[in-house]
Amino acid sequence: MIIAVASIVTLGIFIFILSVRAKDLPEPLPVSPVQHLDEKKAAIYENLRDLNFEYRVGKLSDADYQRSKTDLQRELAGVLAEIDRIRQEMGAAPKAKPVAKKSAYVCASCGASFAQHLKFCGECGKPMKAKA
Repeated sequence: MIIAVASIVTLGIFIFILSVRAKDLPEPLPVSPVQHLDEKKAAIYENLRDLNFEYRVGKLSDADYQRSKTDLQRELAGVLAEIDRIRQEMGAAPKAKPVAKKSAYVCASCGASFAQHLKFCGECGKPMKAKA
């Protein structure tokens, strides 16, 4: 009895699979020609954040930090140039960079600027004061 039911279910699944036609399936979403480059760009930005954090907590020497940072920045520049080149070939204009607003909160020690008031600089860790 169980074998008969299993055979009928298997036969039903087999018939269903054969009856589905390719034209009945939905169209796949087009893959962006720069999707892999966007993913690589995001990975490089994440690596730069991790590198900056490891340097600030003292895991890297200044020379190692500068060398690694320069290598990652070169790689990022290459990826960004390739993205712009592909978009220009496709006829799409490169994305305009947003105009940065002048920040009222600037670190007196390292010059980093922030949109909101912070007690301590997010870059160097020194106390922050609002720029007058």
